[in-house]
Amino acid sequence: MNHRFKLHLEQILLKVERTVLKAHIFLLIVALIYGANYSIAKLVLNDGYIAPNGFILIRAGLGFVLFFLFHHFFIQERVERKDIPLIAVCGLFGVAINQLCFFNGLKLTSSVHASLIMLTAPMLVLIASSILLKEKITLIRIMGLIIGASGAALLILNRASSSAGEASIGGDLLILVNASSYAIYLVIVKRLMKKYNPLTIVKWVFFFGFLYVIPFGYKEFIQIQVQTFTAQIWLAVAFVIIGTTFLAYLLNAKALTLVNPTVVSAYIYLQPLVATMIAILFSAYRLEGTTILSAILISIGLYLSAFFNYQKK
Repeated sequence: MNHRFKLHLEQILLKVERTVLKAHIFLLIVALIYGANYSIAKLVLNDGYIAPNGFILIRAGLGFVLFFLFHHFFIQERVERKDIPLIAVCGLFGVAINQLCFFNGLKLTSSVHASLIMLTAPMLVLIASSILLKEKITLIRIMGLIIGASGAALLILNRASSSAGEASIGGDLLILVNASSYAIYLVIVKRLMKKYNPLTIVKWVFFFGFLYVIPFGYKEFIQIQVQTFTAQIWLAVAFVIIGTTFLAYLLNAKALTLVNPTVVSAYIYLQPLVATMIAILFSAYRLEGTTILSAILISIGLYLSAFFNYQKK
């Protein structure tokens, strides 16, 4: 009897480990997408093909269309009326405030400041999770977040140059609001992800997000001149819509059903590392000792804040 119980327990633990591993694979893919997005989205924004708010309107609108089509053909799940107000709030924090503040903040401040401020997101998620989800704050997890943030900050500062652009308090504040909004979204959407299929929630989150963004992005949207787009710009726009918007949000949502918000947010530290690796791959940046040290710190921080806690449970 004891042997059977032990065997059954081992099977359950193995299943849990596989489930958690799947979540980390999803989050790794998201980090790769976001890391690549820094370089790809700049092609569209820096050359003035699409203004920031107009681009966000396209992301939210086409993102909703993609989620709607996939949901219609593969899920066909309804949400309860009582959950609609919370989904509407998720659309506000997860799409509208999050994306509008980031793009407009990046326009006003330097990319270095923006990257450094975004590193506060995992800590903000941890604080919000402890308040709203009663998630326990452990010393190991805090150490992991600090070590990971140190590695990412070292990498960002090492790549900074005098041509990085001037920073402004207004721009920095918008990036901080963006990071805080993302943290709130990850925490409040967790309950919905456990109750419904992730595709159902993300579809409605983008629906409400699109409605919120229309007043801000419509004017810039109608000024877009698609006839000036080159093949490279079309590919960049397609990557942002399909990769950064559709796949990234969907995989993040799926990961939230398997692990807690703090683990999801910890993968933000991988984004500057991925961006640097892409730059090295295309000979735009040289591999240095600082890059290797940053990668080690980020890996240790990610292990302590994400993997270590699950092994202890």
